[in-house]
Amino acid sequence: MNADLLARSAEEVAPGLLGSVLTCRTPEGTVSIAITETEAYSGTADPASHAYRGRTSRNAVMFGPAGHLYVYRSHGLHWCANVVTGTDGIASGVLIRAGRVIEGEDLARGRRGEKVESPRLARGPGNFCRALGITAEHNGADLLTGTSVVLSEGEPVPAVLIQAGPRVGVSRAHDWQHRFYLAGDPTVSAYRLSPRAKPSDGS
Repeated sequence: MNADLLARSAEEVAPGLLGSVLTCRTPEGTVSIAITETEAYSGTADPASHAYRGRTSRNAVMFGPAGHLYVYRSHGLHWCANVVTGTDGIASGVLIRAGRVIEGEDLARGRRGEKVESPRLARGPGNFCRALGITAEHNGADLLTGTSVVLSEGEPVPAVLIQAGPRVGVSRAHDWQHRFYLAGDPTVSAYRLSPRAKPSDGS
């Protein structure tokens, strides 16, 4: 993966990450997942971003440099992973929402449950991280030159397959068209409007 591709705004990077592959190597083994769904978060300019109110110890990784992994706990239950993008010092990131397991499916299924169907193994940001084995220890990992978690280019995705829509489950700026996904792909998560959603400017 070219670092220059990530050194742009989250809205530019998010659709470009579709088809890319995230690989996580753990003592249990290796799992690779081709990304099929993303969401862009624009830092201090985005009311739904963790960095909206500025830098904290929790969100510091989001402020750069690009090409690192920002990992956080969602609702106290699930780990979620973001690819840090943009200019060093300015928060920006892309949440990885879903993908298709292309290596290590047995290991991924062992983490997710033996009865989970293949398209559901990495559907949703929490399941994506669980299938890969990503936890808090991977926060700040270098995706471009590191070894434990690596982001690489995958098969090119035809532009006609890429669709955009409102973000899932956020209460603020939920209707921003910053969610990108592969049309008709069974691994893509279902859209759900947060019951706490508030009107926004529709950016």
